[in-house]
Amino acid sequence: MLLQIEQECLDVYKRKVEQAANSRAQLLQALSDAKIELCTLVAALGEKSLVGMPETGSGTIKEQLTAIAPVLKQLWKQKEERVKECSDVQSQIQMICAEIAGNSHERTAAAAVDESDLSLKRLDEYQVKLQELQKEKSDRLHKVLEFVSTIHDLCGVLGMDFIGTITEVHPSLDDSTGVQSKSISNGTLSRLAKTVSALYEDKKQRLHKLQELATQLIELWNLMDTPEEERRLFDHVTCNISASVDEVTTPGALALDLVEQAEVEVERLDQLKSSRMKEIAFKKQDELKEIFAHAHIEIDLEAAREKIMALIDSGNVEPAELIADMDHQIARAKEEALSRKEILDRVEKWMSACEEESWLEDYNRDDNRYNASRGAHLNLKRAEKARILVNKIPGMVDNLVAKTRAWEEDRGISFTYDGVPLLAMLEEYALLRQDREEEKRRLRDQKKFHEQQSTEQEAGFGSRPSPARAPGTKKVLGPRANGGANGTPSRRSSLNANQNGSKSAAKDGRRDSMRLAAPANHVPISKEDSASHVSGTDPIPASP
Repeated sequence: MLLQIEQECLDVYKRKVEQAANSRAQLLQALSDAKIELCTLVAALGEKSLVGMPETGSGTIKEQLTAIAPVLKQLWKQKEERVKECSDVQSQIQMICAEIAGNSHERTAAAAVDESDLSLKRLDEYQVKLQELQKEKSDRLHKVLEFVSTIHDLCGVLGMDFIGTITEVHPSLDDSTGVQSKSISNGTLSRLAKTVSALYEDKKQRLHKLQELATQLIELWNLMDTPEEERRLFDHVTCNISASVDEVTTPGALALDLVEQAEVEVERLDQLKSSRMKEIAFKKQDELKEIFAHAHIEIDLEAAREKIMALIDSGNVEPAELIADMDHQIARAKEEALSRKEILDRVEKWMSACEEESWLEDYNRDDNRYNASRGAHLNLKRAEKARILVNKIPGMVDNLVAKTRAWEEDRGISFTYDGVPLLAMLEEYALLRQDREEEKRRLRDQKKFHEQQSTEQEAGFGSRPSPARAPGTKKVLGPRANGGANGTPSRRSSLNANQNGSKSAAKDGRRDSMRLAAPANHVPISKEDSASHVSGTDPIPASP
């Protein structure tokens, strides 16, 4: 019995010993697992030192397990936070990469976090990569907005639908759709760049076309002398005639309807130009006629007019070419008139001096010039000035001859005045003036001879002649050779009749209208009868 009890006690003891050994082994295994887990967490989190870490081998197994438990709990919590941080950063990286790739509309799987490396260094690497992607996203978004703004301006200038154009590139670029994020993918940027390039090229072509139309409009307006009111209606077309592509920024400045409007106007003016060509050509011909008239150049205007009408009626010449040719003729005529101006001014001064000479001759032959009549003092002053001017005539003629010869040598043609060679006019005037001077000397000699005979006859009767003029010898004014008493050219020359007898009556009549008319009270007398009336005090102009 005792042996049985002893055996039972021994069995119980063995069981207790085995239970204690198993319990201790389990505690040791749990402690070992806890330490392994602790090391794994510390390694994953990259912690070099951990506050509150229990000392190895201090205390019982349960005490060691109790000491490790809070540290493990803290590390697990830290690991969960670190995993969440890494997951958030990686999710943002994935999202930005999807936006850049153009797959932002597709659902992406949650970012897989590598729990074996949750160190701060790894997290910093993720954050650096995220910042780089965020900067790239910002740059791309800025570039997209720049493209959108450029497209908006170009569509405004071209009069195109901006919303429709931008939506074709990507729907997210339209703010009215309510999409918060705009596409920044490579494909969107490429399409935006192509759209901007195409719109810019379209703008360049439209501006070039509009400038050509504006140039044609101005040429047609100038050709047909279009009033300023009608021109102002197309100021929006002509204002950009010299502008560069970048300078045109006004909305609708290059709209298609504006270009079409300019085309219609150019076509209308072209048709109107053809119908008004004769009127324009005759207006140019009148301008040319006026230039030649002022320059005293004779041309056959009727033949020129008939030639113009024949060219227009035949349709063998472009209206613009005809007008350009007439403009060239006008320019050459102006140049010719300018080259003749100095000589013509001298001719006018010479003719004015000759008119004064003619007036002075008439004045000196008037017996009543010294009477106290109304305006007599004015005639006296004019006579004084006329005498000074008449004395300058020979120098004027010589200077005019020299200038005319120099002009003719330079040009190789004869200088004509209303169709008459100017040198011939001057030579004839010099001859007539010389003849007149000889006639005056002959009359003076004849007068001296008559006075000498009269003195000798009266001396025989013992009386002297009265210095007063005999009552029956009152002087009357007679006609002058070539329309002037002193041989002045009288705005034309008798050479016209000798050298140009074959000219038309119209031309002779026009030059005859330039003749200085003799006073209305002139009475024709013979040269012999007028000899006795020449006053000894009359001035004798110097011969040329």
